[in-house]
Amino acid sequence: MLEKTTHRLLIRPYFVHDYSNWCASYESCGKARNRFDEGNMDMSDFTHSWFDQMVKKHQLAMEHDNAYILGVFKKSDESHIGVLDISTLLRDGFQWGRIGYTILNPYWGNGYGQEAVKGVLNLAFSQLGFHRIEAHIHPDNVPSIQLATAVGMNYECVRKGFTLDNGKWTDHLIYYKNDT
Repeated sequence: MLEKTTHRLLIRPYFVHDYSNWCASYESCGKARNRFDEGNMDMSDFTHSWFDQMVKKHQLAMEHDNAYILGVFKKSDESHIGVLDISTLLRDGFQWGRIGYTILNPYWGNGYGQEAVKGVLNLAFSQLGFHRIEAHIHPDNVPSIQLATAVGMNYECVRKGFTLDNGKWTDHLIYYKNDT
């Protein structure tokens, strides 16, 4: 099974039985603290059936080596505290992927982001066989830039007009880490 245990965290795929824990974690979020933080969400549209389908889609994406979406759970009480994803950009002679990370705002300031991202980078290199992992970060997302730097990712460049954000093509900063 694809999972990574760190000092305080368990990083693994979601299972159907995670539904209540998953919902509770998003409901416990405070008000959004910046434009990159979803904050407290209305979970009424996210039914158990919807979650089951999400889990199946995640499993299918892993089977096809498209994406690995992993929940972040505290080992001490199994609380769901965030989500990480590794997307395959290109295999063959590149073994190139992209990382995404979200720690829910009640858990900010405890070092969980660094611990989780270091853990999933290790998993990406050792279990998934990637050679290069990139983070594509909006220039205004200072906490994400700080996290990428803190886990040893290196700044590479600005990709101009790289992603569509609210109908407008926006630049992104590229941070990377190679398996060494």
